[in-house]
Order: sequence, then structure tokens, then C-alpha cells
Amino acid sequence: MGIQKPTWLEALYREKFFAPCSIHESAKKNEKNICCLDCCTSICPHCVMAHRFHRLIQIRRYVYHDVVRLEDLEKLIDCSNVQAYTINSAKVIFIKKRPQNRQFKGSGNYCTSCDRSLQEPFIHCSLGCKVDFVLNHYNDISPFLRRCTTLQLGPDFFIPHDMADYDRANETAQSTIVDNDEPWGSSLTSGSSSGSENMMLMSTTNNFPCVRKKRSGLYVCGRITINSYNKNVSDEDMATSMSRRKGIPHRSPLC
Repeated sequence: MGIQKPTWLEALYREKFFAPCSIHESAKKNEKNICCLDCCTSICPHCVMAHRFHRLIQIRRYVYHDVVRLEDLEKLIDCSNVQAYTINSAKVIFIKKRPQNRQFKGSGNYCTSCDRSLQEPFIHCSLGCKVDFVLNHYNDISPFLRRCTTLQLGPDFFIPHDMADYDRANETAQSTIVDNDEPWGSSLTSGSSSGSENMMLMSTTNNFPCVRKKRSGLYVCGRITINSYNKNVSDEDMATSMSRRKGIPHRSPLC
């Protein structure tokens, strides 16, 4: 009797994916959609850091069945003659068998295990069907296995920890005021500020203050002279002068 199924392959069949993670019950996005091939268990995105040095493979869903990307699976086992399907511009392969309730045979290829209709030249509809076919005919699956020491998740996989860091970086970037090309000196803040309009006066090296006004998430900058600054220009006048908009266009009368 030859070598039977490897332990990581048994884990792909045995584990129940897309179930809530018992370790991170209260966390968001805690579905177990990753298989750790070294631990032979299913994990969620929050568990990735604890398994970051292990071989990891992402499990996806297609028509209510578990699938694996062909590019990842080919690093572990020969996937020739297994029909692949395309989802999100990536080819995937079903993990388990998908037996049909009604068996109808016509022209074309059929799965060697579950008699599912296939496209030519494929003869297996899933990875499980090929493994069973190999074991039944050759009693040894080792010639089809490939040596793989490292297997990491794809660049499109989202880890919640990275998402939190990304959000914090975004908040910091949005709260940062973009200065102009001139160096800034000491800053002066005006005494009046209200809700969505924050007025800030900053003096530059040439002693011409610049009024910065925040409106709808955007900053506009307007120069004022020393004379106008000394005349105590009101916030309303300054806002009107800096946010002038074109009026309703007047069209010429039709002849």
C-alpha cells in the first residue's frame, strides 16, 4: 500500500470553513477562511499573526462551495486535468466533490468520480475527485505532490490589524494642514472660530499674514495686507472675499 493523503489535504476536507472563530468571537470579520497547512486547522484573519511563519492558503466561496486559487494549489499538488473556474479574474478549483442528484450523460467529458459534465480536456471536477482517482488506480499519491516550504497569503488579502493602521494613518493625513511653499514663522490664532469654519492666522517671514479657512474638508488661503489686518476685518467679510463664486450665467436672448 502506497502513501495515503497528506495531513494538510485531510485538513482541507475535514475543516469547516467560513464559520465564526471561537477565539475571536467578539471581533469583526472573524470567519475562518484560511487553512494553516502546518497546523492542519482553519483560522480567521485575526489569527494570522500567530501563524505568520506557517504555510497559509486562503479558502474562497463559489456557488456555496469551498474553492482554492489554482495558483496556490499548484504549489502543493499536481492539478492537471482538474477543471478550473474563474472568479474575480483568478482561476479556482473546488476542494470537495460535488455529486449531482440527476445524472444525465450526453456527449463530452465527465468526472471520473461524480459523473459531472465537464469541458474538454478535463476529467476531474474537483481536487477530491482527482485524489480519489489517483489512489484507486495507483495506490500512491506521492508522485503528484510537490515540495513547498513557504506559502503566504496573496497581496489582496486584508488583515484587520493592517486595516486599523491604515485608518489611523488616514485620519492623521486628513487632519494635517498642507502649507504653501513659503516657510512659516510664528503663528497667530484668531479669537473667533465656529463649527465647520476654523480661522487661523499664521504670519510668514515677510510679515504678511495668511488666513486659512476650512470649509467642507478643504482649505483655502487668502492674503491680506498689514493695513487691512489692522482694520479688524470681520470673519464674514473675509469669508465672502475668499469664497466668491460665479453667479447664475446669463444667456443672450434667442432671436
